[in-house]
Amino acid sequence: MAKLEDTSSPWAPWMRRALQLAALAEGCTSPNPLVGAVVLDPNGKLIGEGFHVRAGMPHAEIDALAQAGVKAKGGTLVVTLEPCCHQGRTPPCTEAILDSGILRVVVALQDPDPRVAGKGISRLREAGLEVITELLEQEAANQNREFIFRVRNGRPWGILKWAMSSDGRIGLPNGESQWISGTKAREWVHCLRAKCDAVIIGGGTLRSDDPLLTSRGLSDPEPLRVVLTRSLDLPAEAQLWNTAKAKTVIAHGPNSVQECLKKLPEGLDRMSLNEADPLVLLNELAERGCNRVLWECGPTLATTAIQKGCVQELAIVMAPKLLGGITSMSPLSDLGFTSMNQVLLLKSGSMHRLGGDWLLNVLLPEMKC
Repeated sequence: MAKLEDTSSPWAPWMRRALQLAALAEGCTSPNPLVGAVVLDPNGKLIGEGFHVRAGMPHAEIDALAQAGVKAKGGTLVVTLEPCCHQGRTPPCTEAILDSGILRVVVALQDPDPRVAGKGISRLREAGLEVITELLEQEAANQNREFIFRVRNGRPWGILKWAMSSDGRIGLPNGESQWISGTKAREWVHCLRAKCDAVIIGGGTLRSDDPLLTSRGLSDPEPLRVVLTRSLDLPAEAQLWNTAKAKTVIAHGPNSVQECLKKLPEGLDRMSLNEADPLVLLNELAERGCNRVLWECGPTLATTAIQKGCVQELAIVMAPKLLGGITSMSPLSDLGFTSMNQVLLLKSGSMHRLGGDWLLNVLLPEMKC
């Protein structure tokens, strides 16, 4: 069946419910997408709902159909993403849908994964089911933009976060920076980490700040803590060396001194890269199933990450403080621009309060890499 207009579709309220269910697992499903589903009986009554909790666990459709049981026969399945039709860590959802006796499936978004990519919809239609597609498609695409980005580009969606004063400084001339932002902003950072698969810093940030880089228990498991280093000039003692609650990955290039590698504490994950480069690192993290990563690094690495196309979004906390001082205490180093025609024009911005601070979220233009 052809696409129904969102405004006139009787399934739109149920699709919004499915989107709400999908959002409950934000930060937990990588490398899989967020998916929610509801099942209605032939009279349009809700009889089952579910969402994908994490990779390896049942998909949203399976949960919803299990809850509906035999009442699903002749009914409608409303799902935010095209049902899968391949055998992965779980069986194909299309076959479970056909076995349930469902007669109609309403889908928001076609799955960009090449293993599916329209094949699930075709399988259902070929079996005689009515399939309505593209209902609230943009809302579903926005919800899964990180998953879509990884599938299409081979690297995770990157968020670059920094806190700065109203005059654009990230620290005093003597290096002191704790705390520019307030308690609410720091709590927000913990929530942001909980929604990411990895948090990345450079060796300089590790040496100067000795960060913990966890969500403070908001995420289980905690995101990977990644240190990208060329020199392996790392401190003997650091909070990241305690891997009891969160894993730590040391990502280094091929020319790292073996003696430095031997000095690293036990329990760390060592990632040898062809080059100690942000883009190479993200390709490896994508292979490990990361959909979204958070850059919490210093100016030099942050600038390189932007130039390499490793940052798609900026999350900037602005405190109502004036620090003054030297330009080197700004969040970015030289981007190499010599004309105002070259500068990056940010887009799709939003701003809201975090206690006494302001949070600005903006998207970066697509960078060729």
